[in-house]
Amino acid sequence: MSGILTIVGLGSGDVDQLTVGIFRRLQQASRLYVRTKDHPALDSVTAEFITFDDVYETKESFPEVYAEIADRLLNIAAEAQDSEEIIYAVPGHPMVAERTVQILREQGEARGITVRILGGESFLDETFTRLGFDPIEGFQLLDAAQLNAQLLQPQMHTVIGQVYDTFTASDVKLSLMELYPDDYEVQVCHYLGVEGKEVIASVPVYELDHIQDYGNLSLIYVPRTDDEMIRNRTFARLHEIVETLRSPGGCPWDREQTHQSLRQNFIEETYEVLETIDDDDPEHMQEELGDVLLQIMLHAQIEEETGTFNVYDVIEGLNRKLIFRHPHVFGDKHAGDAQAALQNWDAMKAEEKRLKGIDTAAVSVLDGVPRDLPALLSAYKIQKKAAKVGFNWEDVEGALGKLDEELAELKEAIREGHDSLDQQLELGDLLFCAVNIARFIKADPEQALALVNRKFKQRFQYIEQSLQAQGTAIDQASLEEMDRLWDEAKSKNL
Repeated sequence: MSGILTIVGLGSGDVDQLTVGIFRRLQQASRLYVRTKDHPALDSVTAEFITFDDVYETKESFPEVYAEIADRLLNIAAEAQDSEEIIYAVPGHPMVAERTVQILREQGEARGITVRILGGESFLDETFTRLGFDPIEGFQLLDAAQLNAQLLQPQMHTVIGQVYDTFTASDVKLSLMELYPDDYEVQVCHYLGVEGKEVIASVPVYELDHIQDYGNLSLIYVPRTDDEMIRNRTFARLHEIVETLRSPGGCPWDREQTHQSLRQNFIEETYEVLETIDDDDPEHMQEELGDVLLQIMLHAQIEEETGTFNVYDVIEGLNRKLIFRHPHVFGDKHAGDAQAALQNWDAMKAEEKRLKGIDTAAVSVLDGVPRDLPALLSAYKIQKKAAKVGFNWEDVEGALGKLDEELAELKEAIREGHDSLDQQLELGDLLFCAVNIARFIKADPEQALALVNRKFKQRFQYIEQSLQAQGTAIDQASLEEMDRLWDEAKSKNL
């Protein structure tokens, strides 16, 4: 047999907010425990009580604190006489932001201990009253310790609880600043509704960790806003805009688009991102990545209109794939380096196919290379797949020898006047072999050619600019003069 564990709320601060029944129970308790003595209502309680403030000093994290408090209480109740009442008092309402209560409810039943909850005024009651907003307009309660920008919804009133100290306030500040302007006005509240102690201070977000006296009865209030600048930083707003563009009252051009009509746009936008990467241009990269994201949103919106899937299905599928293919991060496997991580990825990719019922024995090793990749990149990927099963030169010397052989065959095809298709195929063999060499020296052939293209462009433009400075049109210059200027550009490391 065991005692009965009764959990009561101390309200949001002032003792006058307690019900008569709960106050009487506290006064008459023979065995009273409180999570913390730092609560104004306890000043009026004459019964002796034991606090768990010591647990905060010995544990390194709040989850450990809550687990320890719950474990102690359950042991106390288990050792109590049959039907003896153990009272545990917590700030506010027991069911609002009280993790110890959740643990007690979950574990108490499993251990055969009766757990009763009598309630009490929540700090939220005082929050709505003192800050003057109606939660029906849209409201969210967030835990400062678990806060991140993804949880924030600017069109909802947001109350952030569990702001125990300046360090926690600093973490809240950093999360808010990912979405809100640095000078956005928020309110820091201490002891709401407690006469003589209440503090409500309006401060810009960047000053949140400059405020003193954070404690058990502190919170931060972020007022709702329809400010377009803030809403435009949310994914929900992007989805809303694309949906509007495709709606009957939206943009005529966007409404007419199909997957096929957008196909070339997708390719072009992707290459524009690659250009910003090659130019090491973060400012334009941000813009071009946005253009690629728009293409994804448009394709997903087209399918959402037909009821097949939406962008959230896309995100869910990607999240599941990333978690499944990274067992060394989200599971129990190990990967000491990038190569081991790649092996895990390939193994889980094969497992995905098995789970989908795909007969891997009937699948070609070369499957999975998109047919519309640029030919150079496609050759690179095909060769990598073939090399994984041993179809490969032992070293780069074998590939270099093959390059000489292919060059000789191309020369022969040209000198002997072979037909155009034959010459084209010999040229393709030479390029394919060059890609093989790129793979051996761990170079991306597409990037290598892009670098040479850029180098050629810079040197040729040097020739143009030099001739223009001399008053000579490039189509009037001799080859010898252009060669001389080319060597000059080369000497300047252009």
